[in-house]
Amino acid sequence: METKNEKKYKILIADDSEMNRSILADMLEEEYEILEAENGLEAVTILKSRETEISLLLLDIVMPEMDGFEVLAMMNKYHWIENIPVIMISAENSASHVERAYELGVTDYISRPFDAIVVHRRVVNTILLYAKQKKLVGMVSDQIYEKEKRSSLMIDILSHIVEFRNGESGLHVLHIHTITEVLLQHLVQKTKKYPLSHADISMISTASALHDIGKIAIPEEILNKPGRLTKEEFEVIKRHSEVGASMLKELPFRQDEPLVKTAYEICRWHHERYDGKGYPDGLVGEEIPISAQIVALADVYDALTSERVYKRAFSHEVAVEMILNGECGVFNPLVLECLLETSDTIQRELEVNSYGRSSRKEMRNVAEEMMRHEELSASERTLRLLEHEREKYRFFASMSKEIQFEYTSDPSMITFSEWGAAQLGVKEMIMDPLEDKQLLAVAGSGQMEALARILKETTPEEPVIQYQCMLQIGREKRWHRVISRATWSADETPCFLGAIGKVVDIHEEHMQMINLEHMASHDSLTGLLNHASARKTIQERLTVRPGKRYALIILDLDHFKSANDQHGHVFGDQLLKFMSGKLRQCVREGDLAARVGGDEFMVFLEYRGGLEQVVDRIFHSLLGEYNGFTISVSMGIAKSGPLASSYDALLYCADRALYFAKNAGRGQYCFYKDSMKDMFSVISPIEEEKKED
Repeated sequence: METKNEKKYKILIADDSEMNRSILADMLEEEYEILEAENGLEAVTILKSRETEISLLLLDIVMPEMDGFEVLAMMNKYHWIENIPVIMISAENSASHVERAYELGVTDYISRPFDAIVVHRRVVNTILLYAKQKKLVGMVSDQIYEKEKRSSLMIDILSHIVEFRNGESGLHVLHIHTITEVLLQHLVQKTKKYPLSHADISMISTASALHDIGKIAIPEEILNKPGRLTKEEFEVIKRHSEVGASMLKELPFRQDEPLVKTAYEICRWHHERYDGKGYPDGLVGEEIPISAQIVALADVYDALTSERVYKRAFSHEVAVEMILNGECGVFNPLVLECLLETSDTIQRELEVNSYGRSSRKEMRNVAEEMMRHEELSASERTLRLLEHEREKYRFFASMSKEIQFEYTSDPSMITFSEWGAAQLGVKEMIMDPLEDKQLLAVAGSGQMEALARILKETTPEEPVIQYQCMLQIGREKRWHRVISRATWSADETPCFLGAIGKVVDIHEEHMQMINLEHMASHDSLTGLLNHASARKTIQERLTVRPGKRYALIILDLDHFKSANDQHGHVFGDQLLKFMSGKLRQCVREGDLAARVGGDEFMVFLEYRGGLEQVVDRIFHSLLGEYNGFTISVSMGIAKSGPLASSYDALLYCADRALYFAKNAGRGQYCFYKDSMKDMFSVISPIEEEKKED
């Protein structure tokens, strides 16, 4: 007997024959609630009003008013086909009719006359399959939420590293996020001038965590100087906004992501002021993006109300008064009004805010938003939430650019992600995959059968497999790796149910690894080796081939600071890129060129004959002009030998020689001599090597 809490799945039967509807209803009504439509138009009307209730549609092809194909077209138009599985039941079983039905999204096709066992089994399988997919969507959405949380956490960790190095409170990042969110929420309520959605506000607040990321490139002794900065030191500090923006702009991935674009705006322009007296670009008024305007005010407020190495903390009232009096620059009057009107809210939020509370607050907002729709029943809310999660899953699956799939053993069916199906050139949902011509053309019957066998040979304890295969993608054959997890029932004797997994292009995977390795070992601005990688490579060469004759050249651009001061830091960055290009052209294959830092570069080379001719060629190759700026370099050179057999010793000698060349008037090169070490009171690595010997 059915209990009060049990609910039957609803099945809609759309057939113009009352006899056919009656036969089907008799087969299924004991287990399911049956709805009937005598033509296609009536079926569409029922679907429109009761979409979230219906679990399955049994659909005839030939009907008055609107035939089965037109019903399927409407279901595709309104996306009902994504939520409601369709089994086509018809005497029309020609190949063209069946193929067209599958193209329009039907899950299964049953020919009349009906076989009660076949109908019952396929109905049960289809309903359970869709129920299982919804459950899977829930599981995937949980993983997506966790991934989003981890991504946000990584941003916060990175920002806290910058703040820790800057000697500031670890709460600075959270405070900026909180103040930004409060000000933006009030701003959109106050005016329609800035049409920001809840998603926009969340994204700007998240991106605010990266506002000072450029400070990672500022010397620590300047960042944490307790006294007043000199004019030169302040100019160095000001560079952090451009450096941070440059770091984001040079990212080799995700440049089109709104979060990256917003973070770039904030990094570069959060020190601009409304009257045009900010930096680095002197933007005026609404030329400054509203994201940067808000974060600028939040940053100033938190700096004033927090203790720093160079100042005490001011009270909220004093900080607001200083801001309103223009002591920290001129801000948008509308944004200042928001600061005044949210004054109590900001103080309250900063006193009690925490990461855990923020998460709970967001969840409470979602719950309150749902409760406003009181006309929804609990089951309808659940269905709508599931649909929302399913849309998110489809979005993230498409964003991942991976061929994702789910395979079920009974019924034998494989479902690909939308992007994956398009990449392979097959349908998203394929019944009997071992018989599907399109899929076999891509993977081949032998590989498909081998993969199916390997999956079935897994166990519940060891369900994960990897399988390499050759796939025909378009006109090209390429090696791919299938990474899959078999699913097993929880019965006492487990039964193989299917698998979930993804297909990875091995070539693309390899290229991604190469790109990551390249990013780790190369300077992001110039593309040359970075200092750490150069140091490691040079030391390896000195150790493996100690009898060879090597030279280390350290060089820097003369008057580089004046290039930045006169033409701006963007010009300075372009000049460094230009120099790195010239450096690549003048070194030989096998020589090593690297950027040490700032405007300082390094060349490591092996020589056999006269070294001075090689050095002279490199020196004169680097001279010239760039957009009106005369390029001059100073160079220091050290040779390897018994007293300079390590990287540190070579670097010490080359650095001393460079110092001597610059003191002698710049624009020249100088070889290291033993007498140069007497100019310094420090113990050189050469002396250290002597002690060890």
